[in-house]
Amino acid sequence: MTLRETVKNIENSLTKRYGAGEAKALAGIIMEHLKGYSAVDLVLYGDREVTDFTAGKVSAIVDRLLAGKPIQYIIGSTRWHGLTIKVTPDVLIPRPETSELVDLITDRFGNTSDLRVLDLCTGSGCIAVALARALPFAQVTGVDISEAALAVARDNGSALKVAVKWLKADVLNLSLTGSYDIIVSNPPYVLESERATMEPHVLDHEPELALFVPDDDPLRFYTAILSRATLLLSGSGRIYFEINPLEAARLSSFMKSAGWEDVTVVKDIHGTDRFITALRPQQ
Repeated sequence: MTLRETVKNIENSLTKRYGAGEAKALAGIIMEHLKGYSAVDLVLYGDREVTDFTAGKVSAIVDRLLAGKPIQYIIGSTRWHGLTIKVTPDVLIPRPETSELVDLITDRFGNTSDLRVLDLCTGSGCIAVALARALPFAQVTGVDISEAALAVARDNGSALKVAVKWLKADVLNLSLTGSYDIIVSNPPYVLESERATMEPHVLDHEPELALFVPDDDPLRFYTAILSRATLLLSGSGRIYFEINPLEAARLSSFMKSAGWEDVTVVKDIHGTDRFITALRPQQ
């Protein structure tokens, strides 16, 4: 079977479940993962024969996709913010919106050296690693409660050649000390009641610990972080959150009432309230 025929078979197998566009994208990802072929290569070398060994690998991946396994977990990585980020079922797959959170910070501080940055609920470490690469001579610390997640984060830091300090700690009972110019967090924020509207591949495969909060305490991570952040941030330090759009108004109001300054809700590329940034309360 030729490479062209193999790609077409992948697309045909996946179209009913994923749609034609997504099936084509998945076919490209599979062949790049297995053989290193780019989209251009798939056209240029379409007449090349595919070995039985490679065909077996393709079939195994397609079967797992049809069973609902995310492609990122199957191949063990994802492209995000221009980086190849390792992912396992112990961490969330980084979302495009979270890349925008990194951009908010780098747009403001990209020319500032020696910043001290704290990333809480770091998961795969994608935010911490991206900031360590983008901010000149930054001192970045990533914190998570999951040792398995921290193992993935360490691998990402090593693979992308950045010096990030990784710490295991419970953000809800944070006893960390130090002084930071920036605190950033993308904590669990999906309401339990939102389960019914979520895709099965997320519910069945991504870690619940990193996703959900109870409906009766939706801001639990934010309030815990904010109470500690007043002690951890430097005098002109700023905090950056990714948020649940349903809780944007409530969190913004809470932060203003707690004395945080310049509280700003920022929309993502889709026009959805997705981030909040603020300046440390001045005393």
